[in-house]
Amino acid sequence: MPNNLLRQLLLPAAALGLLAACTRPDTAPPVEAAAASPAAEVQTASPTASPDCGHPFGLYPETELTYQLTNEKRQPQGIQILKVATIGEKPAEKKAPAYTQVLLKSTLYDNNNRLQLNDEFQYLCRNDTVLTDGRLLLDPGMLRSFRDRRFAFEPVPLAWPNQPTAGALPGGSLTVQVSSPSVDIAKVMTSVTNRRVSGPENVTVPAGTFSCYKVESRYEYVTQARPDLIRRTVKQVVDYYAPNVGIVRTEMRDPDGELDHSAELIKRAPGRR
Repeated sequence: MPNNLLRQLLLPAAALGLLAACTRPDTAPPVEAAAASPAAEVQTASPTASPDCGHPFGLYPETELTYQLTNEKRQPQGIQILKVATIGEKPAEKKAPAYTQVLLKSTLYDNNNRLQLNDEFQYLCRNDTVLTDGRLLLDPGMLRSFRDRRFAFEPVPLAWPNQPTAGALPGGSLTVQVSSPSVDIAKVMTSVTNRRVSGPENVTVPAGTFSCYKVESRYEYVTQARPDLIRRTVKQVVDYYAPNVGIVRTEMRDPDGELDHSAELIKRAPGRR
């Protein structure tokens, strides 16, 4: 499977275990059921409603989100499933405000239903803003040449306001320090800048039609082995998100506007309330 299919989108997206061994689950992935969802009843989610920060992106225990990953020709390349494992409120401490923490289990399959990756991600919600796991910004292909090395992650999450206004949004980043027991080897960095939000606008995906905000941003991927040896790649990313639903569609493009890959929500199970 191409490296770009393992990138964060959502998603949205999103703890990392990227180089750990993966095992096939006991049950087959529900890819066929997810693929049938284009015929599902159209749903709507209004960003003008006041989302509950106690349930970021409308997430509840066992809420399950299924995304179709596609290549530059919009051909299916895999399925990613995010399922809420736990959700709970953390009380305020000293000057730190209270927040809600969501743990999501992520499972990634290729187009032949073969398990590719099991991960965990965390979302936080505080002050009416959802913060998605900064480790979702990693392109795993950038670490592939550093097998059997140590990785130290320094993430800065992306902010998704529940009630945004048109204009700029703060960026995010992820720095991965690659090392051996005796020496630093390289830095692998992703920075997200120039984030701007607009909308809302209706977006139709197989999971339904949602009133979404559009977030445009610039992604820069850098691998620095030493000060004079730097490899750099720039992409343009557009995310569509509904505060009561989460990321609905993500498109990543080359600087010339050509599509690199995309992901869209094809099924959403609401979970236990």
